[in-house]
Amino acid sequence: MTSTDQPRSGSQAVERAIHLLNCFEGDDPEFSLSELAHLAGVPVSTAHRLAKALVGGRLLEQDPATDRYRVGQGLATLARPALTRLGIDSAAPHMYALAAGIKITVSLSVIDAGDAVTILQARPPVLFCNNQLPRPRQPLRSSAAGHALLAYAATNNRRGPDLDLVRRKGFALEEIAVADPLRAVAVPVFGPGRQVWGALSVQARSARLTDELVREILPAMQHFAVRIGSVVPNSTPE
Repeated sequence: MTSTDQPRSGSQAVERAIHLLNCFEGDDPEFSLSELAHLAGVPVSTAHRLAKALVGGRLLEQDPATDRYRVGQGLATLARPALTRLGIDSAAPHMYALAAGIKITVSLSVIDAGDAVTILQARPPVLFCNNQLPRPRQPLRSSAAGHALLAYAATNNRRGPDLDLVRRKGFALEEIAVADPLRAVAVPVFGPGRQVWGALSVQARSARLTDELVREILPAMQHFAVRIGSVVPNSTPE
């Protein structure tokens, strides 16, 4: 490789900073400097330099009591236009109304790079527990939200017996094998032109989210999926 093929130092620093920021994807994590260096795969000195620059730009912030790093308010400010473009502002009132009605956290997911990515969660005012929070990024082929998205996507990926069943029933159901088993149910959200835009899902302990409760909440989920689909932007977030 010639010298002209080597990435410029400035370009490399930007790529490393982006990689460092991506380590914070998830449920508002906080990391020490050594943890951040390990996750990013860079020396501690490099992580410190990048983190210091990102704190200066308000994209990260450092807890003065623990010295741990977390996402800064500046990043949230930068994200606002993208979230508005995705239709979050329009969908949020319907999400919170549904969560309050069925008393379970409601998640809204879209397709991103082969995953179902949660872009909004609405918690109910009562009966909330962490079991109701799905992972922020879930594989399309192994999650209820992913199946609800794939089953109606205009691609060859929609083929398969599981997806055929989702289309026949109109919803996806997932059993999650953990120490305290969980269940998730998801319905598609159709945007303009009846193109699948996203998936509305709920998750809870299997002991609570029984077949009876699923049958009880599905009409409300499908009703609000239609409402959300009527207010989302024309572009499909895939």
